Amino acid sequence: MEKKVIIIGTIVTVLILVASIVWMSSTNVDAPQVPTSQNAKAYTVSATSADWGQIPMYKGDVTKVFVIKNAGTDTLKLFNIKTSCHCTKAFITINGTDSPSFGMDGISSWVGEVAPGKEVKLTVDFDPAYHGPTGTGPITRFISVETNDKANSKLTFTVTGNVYK
Repeated sequence: MEKKVIIIGTIVTVLILVASIVWMSSTNVDAPQVPTSQNAKAYTVSATSADWGQIPMYKGDVTKVFVIKNAGTDTLKLFNIKTSCHCTKAFITINGTDSPSFGMDGISSWVGEVAPGKEVKLTVDFDPAYHGPTGTGPITRFISVETNDKANSKLTFTVTGNVYK
């Protein structure tokens, strides 16, 4: 009898887990569905990495701006912007208008459009005090931006530095 209860309990647990996974993946309506384009060309005008060097922990955030250009003839779409840590935020500026701030969690329905030949700014903001007094030492953070460029569907930017008290 005990063996039967354990088997039934295990089966019910597995079914609940599978149902939860299916439900979560099917209810994600915020994820943008952006078709690729052969003629939208994501081009990084500046380097895709930056080293802040020595970063004092308690003197405020540090920022880096990267430039992305649409070198194609179709509208370039930027979406699903993510950072690799909660201490890092990013946003896109298109024609003087800032996108929402993006971080490590969640999926946003935001899609930015870059006209052919135009440039946008990707601003990365790092909070060196986010991890508290033990958050010193070398850091490497990644920022990813998905695009509708069929040949370059994800841009990755890297920032590094060394946080000290």
